[in-house]
Amino acid sequence: MHTPTTSPPVGSIRCVGGAPRAPGAREPRGGPPPPAPPPPPPTPLAALRAFRPDVVHVHNLFPNFTRHWVRDWTGPLVATLHNFRPLCAGANLYRSGATCTACPDGDRWAGLRNGCYRGSRAATAPLAWANRRGAAADPLLGRADRLVTIAELSRRMYTRVGVAAERTVLIPNFVDEAGPDPARPTGRPGEPGGLEPVPTADRRTAAEPPSAPRDRWLFAGRLSAEKGVVELLRVWPHDQGLDVVGDGELADAARAVAPSSVRFLGPLPRAELRGILPAYRGLVFPSRCFEGAPLIEVEAYAAGLPVLAFDGSSVAETVRALGTGRVVTWEEPLGAALRAAAAAFPDLRGHCRAVFAEHFTPRAWLARTEKVYADVVGGCRGGAPPAGGGVRGPPG
Repeated sequence: MHTPTTSPPVGSIRCVGGAPRAPGAREPRGGPPPPAPPPPPPTPLAALRAFRPDVVHVHNLFPNFTRHWVRDWTGPLVATLHNFRPLCAGANLYRSGATCTACPDGDRWAGLRNGCYRGSRAATAPLAWANRRGAAADPLLGRADRLVTIAELSRRMYTRVGVAAERTVLIPNFVDEAGPDPARPTGRPGEPGGLEPVPTADRRTAAEPPSAPRDRWLFAGRLSAEKGVVELLRVWPHDQGLDVVGDGELADAARAVAPSSVRFLGPLPRAELRGILPAYRGLVFPSRCFEGAPLIEVEAYAAGLPVLAFDGSSVAETVRALGTGRVVTWEEPLGAALRAAAAAFPDLRGHCRAVFAEHFTPRAWLARTEKVYADVVGGCRGGAPPAGGGVRGPPG
């Protein structure tokens, strides 16, 4: 007759060296038992309370990193909104060749239906779920004392979905001072500011011989759909030189439609790109999406390089507001626009450099940021409630 084996009652199990064993069991062979596992790391809220910062400044809290702690944090809180992730699973409000505001406009599952995050519905699902109740339910948007945007277009978009305008502040991106003086028209070939292009012949795909970059335009960025590079190359004039710096999933498509006046230089190190920027006619920015505040725009201003921007992006708005180049539309003839810009841009180089010095240096960024910190710290010390307190729902 088989007698079933019974386990000791739960109450008789005791922990020895971190491992449970029944009474009377022998010690395991080979030495003492392994040490107990380390305790779990502290939660963000516990870590902050232990550190006691004067200000908490957060950047791009992705949905898989918990954001609910911000509701219980009572100290000053600042958040920089580098993109549109709280409103859009793809973060750039772009889909199928054009800007798209379906999700912030109320169609909460449009991003999921279209797989807007990395082209995958499965990957988009957590983001769509996190944003399902709109900006009004976002913990960070609702709690932060100040929301920093890096472009005016971004600020308008967030206020459009209900963020109070008085809680937003515009602080543009910055870059370090550029090395060469853009006021110097030329330098020795091969040096920053010189006339000969730095890239070597094996980087070029066009049959055109090397020429002075001052006779050429520059595109620098990812070769992806939202950047508009393929559309730009389809209408690029054969009599205008263009150098394309960057790489991406549309590299082959871009090469297939480019005229012979276009050279593909591939990705360049930042120092090399900065060295050749001052020698170009201008930077061409054909983005099809809203954009945030791309650093290539600021790098261009630092180098004294005007920008030819296509209408609809934050860069086009900056160019128009600060007078740092020319804004064109996709409907107007590009050849005529390039000739007009080539005639006007030499006189704008000094102005671009002055705009950079006033708005886009580390010193300018630090001054604006310190003022935000002083404002939120002063508000809390004065006994005022946090400037958060929710986001108004979008207009009906």
